[in-house]
Amino acid sequence: MQHLMLHDAITHRILDWPMKRNSRLSLALHTLGHMAGDPERMRTSAEIAKHNSTNPVVVRRVLGMLREAHLLESEKGHAGGWRLAKSPEAISLADVYVALGEQMFQDQRKPEKMECSVEHGLFDRVSSVFAEVETVLMERFSATSIADIAKPAD
Repeated sequence: MQHLMLHDAITHRILDWPMKRNSRLSLALHTLGHMAGDPERMRTSAEIAKHNSTNPVVVRRVLGMLREAHLLESEKGHAGGWRLAKSPEAISLADVYVALGEQMFQDQRKPEKMECSVEHGLFDRVSSVFAEVETVLMERFSATSIADIAKPAD
């Protein structure tokens, strides 16, 4: 019975490692996908916010990160807004992911005291699997451009 309780505690700790479901990435990719259809057209923060059912401040914060990474350009004023700084084919999903400082799994510090060898091994193995998944994700994201996601689904 105590072994089962220990197993549940270990599993609970490992499952606490959150896989982040980040709305910033969704917002950015959705917006860039639309921009890919007409890359020269300026879009206002309000227009983008309305299309994404969010606040213009959130849009400016997220798109500002993409501007800092030279993926977007912005202009102030009446005719201002946001547009792609590169062709949609030249922007990969990995570029966006990195520009936003994304990471699929939050880093977890190994607890200083791990008295259980199973917990120790589990922590090491799961951390290794998370690293492998992140590597595969980046490979796939690097091979996919904004132009690819803007294409109509089959």
